[in-house]
Amino acid sequence: MTAPARSWLYVPGDRPERIAKALASDADAVILDLEDAVAPAAKAEARRTVVATLAEGRRAYVRVNATNSPHGTADLAALAAEPGALAGVRLPKCEDPGELRRVADTLGVPVYPVLESALGVENAFALATAHPLVAGISLGEADLAADLRVTGGEGLAWPRSRVVVAARAAGLPSPVQSVWTAVRDLDGLRADTEQGRRAGFFGRSVIHPAQIPVVHEACAPDAEDVAWARSLVDAVSENDEAAWIDASGRFVDKAIVERALWLLAIAGENQHVKEGHPS
Repeated sequence: MTAPARSWLYVPGDRPERIAKALASDADAVILDLEDAVAPAAKAEARRTVVATLAEGRRAYVRVNATNSPHGTADLAALAAEPGALAGVRLPKCEDPGELRRVADTLGVPVYPVLESALGVENAFALATAHPLVAGISLGEADLAADLRVTGGEGLAWPRSRVVVAARAAGLPSPVQSVWTAVRDLDGLRADTEQGRRAGFFGRSVIHPAQIPVVHEACAPDAEDVAWARSLVDAVSENDEAAWIDASGRFVDKAIVERALWLLAIAGENQHVKEGHPS
């Protein structure tokens, strides 16, 4: 089990100087944005800049424009012709599994549908299972809140649970949380990211480098939990029973072991996971 990405840093595709800084940052993943961060008049230039960056071997993800729009069509054509080091694409405003399949077949790289409408949320599981190249699903909460006509986190509670369940039912990673737009409110970012982790999310889209260390800290499991997981995985390698009572009197079965492996993975202890649990 490899450690999942914690931070996904968006950078405007028409700003080469910012792209260079983003790629040199501590973000686990960088998303070159061709959609919301780029003005309509700058779309073509942004597309050329992104393609050139990928052609240089700079591995990154790309958020394309809505794939049923003229800009989205041009984005797909450019990336299909010269994919370079394209790691995957984020697909905004996803609603149609058929359209998602077309994009995946066209690009042949991991695709990440972003659900930003009521219909997108309603089709969450269908989108998550639309194609083998679907690598994760997430919410675009600003657009979704507008479509649902809700304000505040309470109005998004059900869609958040829905996308968590759909992702895990499809065998995908836990969804990545949407951006925290109050860039200077790092305490709020930390608290909200920790709450998101408890609700089944992992990792977060970020829009400023200052948010990266906060998200990384919020994604780190407690030291006590890691020690417990390490001890349990060590015990698994010495115990061939399907279930047992451990030394502290706690019941252990496959689900408990999987949680321990997950904790070690997000703690970055992949070598320990490999040695303690070869399967």
